[in-house]
Order: sequence, then C-alpha cells, then structure tokens
Amino acid sequence: MISPGVLSPWPGYPEIPIFLDTRPDHNSPESQRTSTTTFDTSHSSVSPVSPLNIPHFIKVTPPSRSANYSSKTPNRASTHQFDRQYVQQQSKKTSTRFLSPVDQTEKPPVPWKDEELSSITQENSPPQGAPSMSKFRFGDFPSTHKGEKNCPPYASPAGSGLGISNGSYGTVPSGVYPSHEKFDDTNNFVQRIEDTLWRYSLSRNVFKRWLLETISWAISALCMAGIVIVLFRLQNRNSDEWPLGNYGITLNTYVAILSRIASAALLLPVSEALGQLKWSWFFQGESKKMWDFEIFDNASRGPWGSFQLLLRTKGRKLAALGACIVLLALALDPFFQQVVDFPDRYIKAGNGILTKTRLFEPKFQEIWVDGALSSGLDDLFVRTTYPYFYGNGSVPIPFGNSVRPDIPVSCPTSNCTWEPYETLGMCSACENVSDLLTFECMNTRIDWFANQTGVTTEDTYPNGTVCGYFVKPPGSEPILVSGYSIPDQSIDEEVLLMRNLPLLSAPLRDPLFGDGSIHFKDYRNPIIDALIVTSPGGEQSVKRNATPNAYECVLTWCVKEIQSSYFEAAYHEEITHIYHNKTKGPFPWNTYLVEDEFGSGYMVDYLENVVINAPSDDQQNTPFGASNDTQLTTLLVFDTFFPSVYTKSNITDNPLLRYKISDPGLKIQQRELDINPWAIDTPRHMENLATAMTNAMRSSESREDVVGQAYQRENYIQVRFQWLALPLGLLLFSGVFLTATVVRTSREKEHVGVWKTSAVATLLYGLPDEIQKKMAASASGGGTPRTTAKQMKVQLQPGKGWRVSGNWFSPLADKVRRNQPPPGWI
Repeated sequence: MISPGVLSPWPGYPEIPIFLDTRPDHNSPESQRTSTTTFDTSHSSVSPVSPLNIPHFIKVTPPSRSANYSSKTPNRASTHQFDRQYVQQQSKKTSTRFLSPVDQTEKPPVPWKDEELSSITQENSPPQGAPSMSKFRFGDFPSTHKGEKNCPPYASPAGSGLGISNGSYGTVPSGVYPSHEKFDDTNNFVQRIEDTLWRYSLSRNVFKRWLLETISWAISALCMAGIVIVLFRLQNRNSDEWPLGNYGITLNTYVAILSRIASAALLLPVSEALGQLKWSWFFQGESKKMWDFEIFDNASRGPWGSFQLLLRTKGRKLAALGACIVLLALALDPFFQQVVDFPDRYIKAGNGILTKTRLFEPKFQEIWVDGALSSGLDDLFVRTTYPYFYGNGSVPIPFGNSVRPDIPVSCPTSNCTWEPYETLGMCSACENVSDLLTFECMNTRIDWFANQTGVTTEDTYPNGTVCGYFVKPPGSEPILVSGYSIPDQSIDEEVLLMRNLPLLSAPLRDPLFGDGSIHFKDYRNPIIDALIVTSPGGEQSVKRNATPNAYECVLTWCVKEIQSSYFEAAYHEEITHIYHNKTKGPFPWNTYLVEDEFGSGYMVDYLENVVINAPSDDQQNTPFGASNDTQLTTLLVFDTFFPSVYTKSNITDNPLLRYKISDPGLKIQQRELDINPWAIDTPRHMENLATAMTNAMRSSESREDVVGQAYQRENYIQVRFQWLALPLGLLLFSGVFLTATVVRTSREKEHVGVWKTSAVATLLYGLPDEIQKKMAASASGGGTPRTTAKQMKVQLQPGKGWRVSGNWFSPLADKVRRNQPPPGWI
C-alpha cells in the first residue's frame, strides 16, 4: 500500500488486467526477459518512488521453445542508472499491446534503435551484423496516430498503457536473434540505388518522387525520337548509305534495339502509376472489394491483369487508360517491324537505243535485161517474206528469258523504256468472203493444173469438167478457187487445195471487182490485195464438197505508234495506234506497150509515192512513206507467190505448190511444202508477215535511232511512317497518364504515400491478424481466401489503416486483450 503522502502512479483503470508470473524458475537469469523502468528523481517532477513500487514484467521462456536464441540480459546494476534526458524525452506512455507479455508462438519483435537511447549499454545491442533500425526513420512511415511524430510503430499515445500517469519509461528490445543467422551489412550498388529511390519517394519534391518514372519515359521518348530522326533522314535513300552497315549493324537491328528499349522504358512509368493508383483506389470513395487489390497489382505486371482492370473499371477511371496502354503495348514490336521496308527501284543509268523508220529508201540492185535497165527485187524483203510464203516464217532465237528482238536494241542495263514513238511499217487486214463462193460443176478452161506454164501460154491450157467453189468477179469468167477435175480422155483427176488470187492481175495490173478490192477500197497504196482460199481438211474435204476458208487479205503501208520496253533480256512492244493513208486518188498504175529494135513488150509504172501523215516528234513534221520505185520493187517480191495454186494429182503422192505464175515464158515452177501455214490461220499468218516486214525496214539502212532511258536496280529504304502512329500515340498517352497520376498523388500526399508498386508498403499495410485468421478459417470451411477477398470490402483510412466491413482495423492498432490470464499467469 502506498502511503497517502506519496503520489500514486496507478490511476484507476480497473478494466486493464495485470498479470504476474509466479513460476518458481523466474529467477533464472538465463531464461528471463526483463523490461525495467527507473526514474531519475533529480530531474523528475514526479515524487520519488521506491524501486520496489516500480512494476516489473517478467516472462519465463517456455521449455518447448525450439528456436536457438541467445538472450542478452541487461546488467542489473546499469539498468537502474537512467539518463535524465532520456527519461524526459521518453515521457509518452507505451501501448499496452506491446507492454503485455509476448506470445512466444509469434515471431520475435523487430528490433529498433533510437538515437536517443544513450543509456542502453552495449550489452543490450543486437548482435554484430544484424540490420540496424537506425536506417529507418519513423517519419518514413505513416504514424498510426495523428499528431504523433517520430513515434515507434509499437508506441501509442499518452494515456494508454497500464495507467501510469505521466510515467517516463520506455520499452527496451530484448535483442533476441537466432544464433545461426548471419547478416551482411555491405551496402552494394543495388542497395544504394534502392535507398536513393526510397528517399526520393519520401521527398516533398514532386519531381523527385517520380524521378525514375520521368527518366524512364524520357528514355522511351529519346529512343523513339532516335528512330524517327534516323528514318526521316534515310527515307527514299539507297540502303548502302546506312553508315552502321560497315560495322555489321543493319538498319533493322538499329530499329529493333531502340524499339525494345523504348517499349520497356514506356511500360515502367505506366506500371508504377498503376501501382500508385491502387492505393488511391482504396482511399477514395466508398469501400472497395479486397479483390481489387490483386487486380490492380496484376495490372501493373502484365496484359492479363490490365484486361481485368479494364473490365473492372468499365473504362471510366484513370487507371483504365493505363490498362489500355499496357494492352496496346503488345503490338509495339509488330508495328516497329512494319516501319522499314527495303524494296527495289530503278534509277536512271544511261540511255537505251532502238530503231525506227520514217522514210524507207532501200538500195536497189541494178539488173540489165537485153541491154535494158530493169527493176530488181529488194533483197531485204526477199529474205523476209519467202520464209512466210513457204513456211511459218522466221524461227525465234532464244535470248535470255525470252527471244532475241528482231530489231537492233541496245540496253546497258536490264531495264530500258522508251517514250511512245512512230515508225513506218506494214499492216495487214483480212475479211471473210465465203459468201462470195458458189459451188458448181462446169466445163471450163483449166488454168490451175500443176504442170502448166505461166503467162503468155494461156492458149495451151486444156478444157475440162470441174466441180467446186467458184468466185465470179464482175465482167470476168468464173474462177475456180477450190475443187477437183473430172477425169476424161483429155485430162486426169487433180484436186485444187489452195488458191491465192490477187485482185490486181500480174504482171499487167488489171483490176478485178472494179478497182482491185472488195472490202478495202479506201486503203491507199496497198502492196497486195488478194483472195486466199484454203481447205483445212485437205483432199478429202475438197472431194466432200466442204466449204473452204475464204479470206480477202490486204497488206499495206502504215505508221505504227509503239510503246517499247526491255526488261531482264526480254524485249516487249505494244502497238498503241495505227495510221493509214485513206485519201482518195486516181488509179496509180500505168501499163503501156513498148516497141524497139529488140521487139515489143509492156511496161508497168507506179505513178505516186507513198505518203502517210501521222503525228510525229519530228519538229519539221516530216511525213512517213516511200518512193514509187520502192512501192514497185516491193510488189514484185509478192508477184512470186501471188498468184499461186496448191494441188494434188494422182501422179504425185504429195501436194505441189505452183508459183511464179506471173513470170512470162514456158518455165514450170513447183515445190513441196513441209507445212501449209496459210491453211491453219490465214489472218494470223498475214499479221506475222506484216510484223516481219516492219522489223526488216527498222533494221535497214533507212533506220533512225530512238533514244530511251536505261534504269539500274537499286535497293532503297522505304519508311512507312503510318506504322509509327501506335508507338507515338502510346508515348503521348503514357505521358498524359503519368502526369495525371502525379497530379492526383500530389493532392493525396497528406493521406496516401507515394508507394507505387512497393512490396514493402504492402507488407506494412497488411490486414490485421483477426482478419487474416478469419480468411484462413474460410479455407478450412470449404472456401478459399480468394473467394473471401471477392466478397470482402475494405477501405484505406488515413493514419489508421484498413477499414474492413464497417469495422476499423489497423495493422498498427492495439490488440484487444481478453480479460483472462493466459495459461501460467495470475
């Protein structure tokens, strides 16, 4: 009992129990854990109290304790020598939660050290190498009580505890550590970085709080700027101009490296901002489901969590913007890969040359017949046309990927093009005239037998009965074009398979059908206008009286507008337009009789030059054409084949071609044909003949050069900037998202710390033990803690911790003690 004159240190708090250990082994110094309080009466305002009246809390370590701990017991002589200054500054009472006996089943308390505990002896300090709590200031963590600064986590405001009014005492850590635990207090480079970032996060300077995120976003921006600037300068340039190519680093490698750095640096501030919004989510508004904590945490780590967060917020919160950025960031690599392409293009590399003809003036070969100068045949056209008269024409010569062009072409590279140009040439046209044919059998003069001679010997031709198809020119006798003879005593059986009948007779140029044409009367200066009648089925079809193929075909001068190109050893040209001379005029042929000392004969003259007016690139607008002599000599070449007949008799096994019928005299000209090209496709064969003659003129001495452009293949850099829309857009929106998060955090700095994705903050603000036990108990009942988290609502209260289901819980609040002593206590 305390005397009335002495101020009692025990206020009236009957509801706070006091338990004393009465076990007989409490005097054992090896097993005791002691917390003592001694007053320095020389500097205290409280009346002296006997040490016997100072309460002692003694707890005996249970024998079942398995951890190997070494107990450091303070020297009893020194523990009563308290520094006056220490007592005055530690005048705040300690929470009963941490003064009550410690349950040995729980983990030992985390040791902490205050710089003002000068009275604690070296013997009470933690083992050497243990982490010192002096590295952590209490101001670094939120106080559990408003107005209490630099208060240890285990301290509570004045007025709590065991009811000692204004008692100046504090608890001293026992310094219990596992004897086998080793500590490494080496401050390596990573730790120094973490310490620096942690101090920055506690700074009052907003920029320092978000320094790492700002730097990371700036790195991403610089990498993207490095990509854009380089690509902008290299756009449409030769790929060989890439400077790092000499060091084995391609442009794609450069873009890939910077894009990967940019992507990683872009996601760091977004992830940290999402982590910070996690705390703001539970601070603002009403209580949220505890499950949201995991959703936010997963969102700061990857796309799946971001997708869940986007659904959870329905896209209406600031965090949804960060979730969208994380999801869209999945496409950054494909988009960066599509930015650069290396196609081929052709650049100018010299000139290509080919030829054309404006005025065709071949060199004539002078031929003298009986002392008189006569026009000879043009050797150029002879070499060109004869293969088509008696066969399929010239054989293409393989060259490169195609065939060798039939005109002179020079291309220094594999690609040359020319502007459209005009050239003098030959054109053909054919019309079906089967309607002009009539089938008859009649007795007439036979002029188509193979053994007959030419002109001036018509009186020797026999008469006989023939059956077949006739053409009947006005004012002329019917002409058999396909049929057979009926054998009798004077003639044998013979079959007419093909007949080529010019509508201007040779050599006197007497016209048939009025002016020598049926369907092409408006064509001026034709080379040949003839009827070509063939029997594709051969001898059997003729004897069956089958209708033959009958065409009127014309070959005339023309001007062709051509678009030419040469690519990879293949020459190609396309005729874009054709110009003809369709001007009306008098009949251009003049035939007259000539008599001299050698005899008499007929002379044939062509009276006009060939002139075709067509658009030209020639500044003088020189017309295209040829002289009248060229026209005459060209027509003489065709007189060798027009007219001609192709027949088969019983005497010979193979059909024979009788040609050069227009030559006067008694000579018989016959030959076999390996193939009759006229019976296969007459219009196409005439077209090929016209093309060959055009190419021959362009290869003659009358040719002119056409200069084109040669191109060389080049590999260049093509930049498709549209694919940078997503990366640059994400960079912009991530900056907006980071800025908005910083602004929100600065407004909440008095209530919510800048903890971001820190795991330390999560551990410090863990749920109270009671809630953890309830959640664990739900697992034993068939549920899971995750299921409970989906149903439980929590709210982060400033300075208090978590409020769960309407009750206030705090990880730093005092535990509520039941008013019952634990086993072994009185």
